[in-house]
Amino acid sequence: MDPQAIIGFLIVAVTLTCTPGPDWAYSISAGLRERSFAPAIAGLCSGYILHTILLAAGIAALMAAVPALLLWLTVVGALYLLWLGVSTVKSWRGAGFTTDTSGSTGGAGTHLGAFLNGFGVSSINPKGMLLFLALTPQFISPHAAFPVPVQSVILGLTFVASAAIIYTVVAAGSRKLLRSRPGAARGITLASGIIMCGLGAVLLVEQAGPVAAVAGHLLARG
Repeated sequence: MDPQAIIGFLIVAVTLTCTPGPDWAYSISAGLRERSFAPAIAGLCSGYILHTILLAAGIAALMAAVPALLLWLTVVGALYLLWLGVSTVKSWRGAGFTTDTSGSTGGAGTHLGAFLNGFGVSSINPKGMLLFLALTPQFISPHAAFPVPVQSVILGLTFVASAAIIYTVVAAGSRKLLRSRPGAARGITLASGIIMCGLGAVLLVEQAGPVAAVAGHLLARG
């Protein structure tokens, strides 16, 4: 595979990953609320591994052929962000981390919940959909030495690796900076929840017109 294509894709991937959004908000929240943020980061990365598998399976072509599918996935993602944002806002008073009593209990159930929430955030994150469905195919060549599915996997895992590093830094950084500042930790957690709610609301508003058009079309056909 052309090294220049990988480097170009990596630049795009890192730029998108460094752009604050739902993943950042969840990483910060996990860094402040969980004893170990590793399950949350693993969940975020697993969502992008799912995107990689779907890309290799040719889902990008399906999305291009059926635009309504991407529309409804975006709506589901927006609703999930709203739910997660509201849940985060409700827990803001208990935010903060100390090694003795604050944070979560660290049990298997908590770890699984953090993992699943992270998986949900990234798997239906519009930013991830944009990268994998619209941008990644631009770096894939049918004339390259590797088959298209293999190229898709290489690029997808490149993004997963960059995301794992950046989101770990974000979660660890938030914990280190705010560990001894419970008031600031609560404020950041509240802000993270509000950001997720805001992003979800914006996505719903943006999709309101297309959804209404699709619904009207279905009603007219009925």
